Amino acid sequence: MAIKSVLAPVGRFIARAWAWLDTSRRFFFNLLWLLILIALVSALLKRDPEPLQDKTTLVLNLQGRLVEQHSGSPRERLEAELRGNDTDQTQLRDVLRVLQHAAQDAKISQLLLDLNGFAGGGQAGLHELQRALTEFKKSGKKIVAYGDGFDQRGYQLAVLADEIYLHPMGMVLLEGFGRYRNYYKDLFERVGVSANVLRAGKYKNFGEPYFTNGPSDATKESEGALYGDLWQRYLAGVEAARKLEKGAVTSYIETLPARMAELKGDTAKLALEAKLVDGIKNRDEVRALLMGRGAKDEKGHSFRRVDFKQYLAHAKEKPVHGKHVAVVVAEGEIVDGSANPGRVGGDSTAALVRQAREDKNVAAVVLRVNSPGGSAFASDLIRRELELTRKAGKPVVISMGDVAASGGYWVSMDADEVIAHPSTVTGSIGVFGMLPTADKLLEKLPVHTGGVATTWLVGAGDPRRPLDPRVAQAVQAGIDRIYLDFIAKTATARKKTPEQIDAVAQGRVWTGQQALEVGLVDRLGLLDDAIAAAAKRAKLEGKPAVQYVEKERSFMARVVEDFGSSQAAHAAAWVRTALDLPRLPAPMREAAAELSWLTEAQQAVPGQAKLPGSVHVHCLCTAP
Repeated sequence: MAIKSVLAPVGRFIARAWAWLDTSRRFFFNLLWLLILIALVSALLKRDPEPLQDKTTLVLNLQGRLVEQHSGSPRERLEAELRGNDTDQTQLRDVLRVLQHAAQDAKISQLLLDLNGFAGGGQAGLHELQRALTEFKKSGKKIVAYGDGFDQRGYQLAVLADEIYLHPMGMVLLEGFGRYRNYYKDLFERVGVSANVLRAGKYKNFGEPYFTNGPSDATKESEGALYGDLWQRYLAGVEAARKLEKGAVTSYIETLPARMAELKGDTAKLALEAKLVDGIKNRDEVRALLMGRGAKDEKGHSFRRVDFKQYLAHAKEKPVHGKHVAVVVAEGEIVDGSANPGRVGGDSTAALVRQAREDKNVAAVVLRVNSPGGSAFASDLIRRELELTRKAGKPVVISMGDVAASGGYWVSMDADEVIAHPSTVTGSIGVFGMLPTADKLLEKLPVHTGGVATTWLVGAGDPRRPLDPRVAQAVQAGIDRIYLDFIAKTATARKKTPEQIDAVAQGRVWTGQQALEVGLVDRLGLLDDAIAAAAKRAKLEGKPAVQYVEKERSFMARVVEDFGSSQAAHAAAWVRTALDLPRLPAPMREAAAELSWLTEAQQAVPGQAKLPGSVHVHCLCTAP
C-alpha cells in the first residue's frame, strides 16, 4: 500500500506532463500550418504588386543555374525552398521578359547586375541574355555590374555592363572550356563488374568511361575541336565588349602566376590592371554610388530597389488570344513515358506537340531543344509528332539551345527549319548500348546463380550471369539498325545521301557554327529568330503572339506557383528559421550519376518489348 501511495502521484504527474507535451506539440504544428495558410491566402488575394516609385533600381540578382524551364513541380520547388536546399533555378524567359519590360518602365532608372548567386548556364542561353542586356542599354539606362568575384559565366554577362566593379578581395576567374571525367575500367575489373558497352559510331563516347582508363584519340579529336571553337568565340566576345586587344585574355591567364607574385596576391588589382573591371569597391561603396545616381530607400540607408523575383510580378505574361506561335520546351534527358519538367518524356512531350497541332489557334510550332539525348524510342515518338504537325499544314521550326545532341538532334530532324546558336553543342549522331554484368563480383562474395529455362533468352540480360555472346550479337545488330535509321532519317531531312550524313555523324559533336558548315542545321540564330521564322512561314503579320505549351497544372499547383512567385522567398525563410531546418551539404554526384546508368540499363519499360540491355542515343556532352 505504501508503494502504491507513493507511485500514484508520480504516475498522475507523468500522465499530465505527457498530455501537456502532446497538446503543445499539436498547438505548435497547427499554428505553423495556420501561418502557412494565411501566407497562401494573402498571396492569392494580393496578386497585384505594389507600385514602384521613381528612380527605382532593378537588381538583376539571378540565382542558381539558367534553365529553359523550371524542373520538378511547383510543390517540389517550394518544399526545397522550405528545407533550405540549394536548388535555385532561373528561367531564361523570365529574365528576358523582365529586361524587356524594365527597358520601357519609366520607374526603372538603372540596373544593377548582381551575379554573386548565379550558377551560370550554357553558351546559347547566356548569349540570349547578352542580347537582352544589349537591347536594355538602348533605352539609355545604365547597367552596373558588381561582384564579390566573377567566374567565367558570370563575367560573360558582366562585360555587357557600362561599369564593372569588383570587391577588394575578389577576382575574375577565367579558366577556358574543357572537362575531366572519371574512368572506371580498373575499378570494374577489381570488383568484378563488366559494363559490356556496344556502340555504332567512331566518336560515340558515352560508354567510354566504363571500359577504358582515359579518353580515346577520337574523343580528344572531337572534343578538342568543339572546346577550341567555343573558347575562341568566348574570347572574341569578351575582348570586343571590353575593348581589349586580341589575345589580352589569353595573356591574363598565361601570366597569372607571375603577375600574382608581383602584386603580392592582390587578385582585384590584377583584374583592374588587365582592364577586366572598371574599379574596386566594397559593397557599401556600390550602395553609395547607386544612391547618388538613383534615390534613397524609405529608411535612407540604401538605394531604392526592386529585386528580379519581385519585379517578375510587374512583368506578367499577357494572355494570348487568336492565332499565335506555340513553343514547346524539350529540356533535359530524353526518357520513355511521361516526365516532369527537367526531363523530356517521350509520351508527355509528344502529347504537348500533339496538343499544339490540334489547337486551331496555333499557327506554327517552335520546339526549343536543350537536351543531350537519351532513349531512341522516346526521341522518335516526339519526332513523329512533329512530322505529323508539318503534314497537318503547320510550320515547325527548331530552336537549338545549349545542347541539342544525339537524341536532342533526333527530335530536331523533322522541321521546316533548324536554327542553332553558334555555340550550341549538337550532332552526336550515333547509338550505344550497355549490358552490365556482375557475375565475377558474385563469385568473390561467394554467391552462385542457377536455374532452368525453356530458351536461352530467359534471363539473357540478367547481370548475375556472364554475358551470352548471342545476346551481344543481337543487341549489336539492333544498335546498328537504329544507327542506320538515324542516318537515313537525317539524310532525308537534310536532303543529303546517307553516305554524306555518315561522314559527319559517327557520334561526333559539333558546335552550331560547325554544324552549319557541315549541313546539319539551316542557319544560326536565337529563340526569337526561330519564333519570327515560324510566324513568317505561318504568314502571321506583325510581332507574333507567343504561348508556351506546358503540362496543365492542377489548381493546387497553380496556388503554390503563384505563392512562390511573390511571397515564397520570405515565407520560406521564416519557416526555415522557425524550424531551424539545416541547409543540407551538396554531395559529389558526378560519379554516382555516371554509375547509375549501370542499373538503369536493366530497367524495362512496361508494355515495351525489347532485347535485354539498353539502347540509347545519348551524348556524353554537357553545356560548357
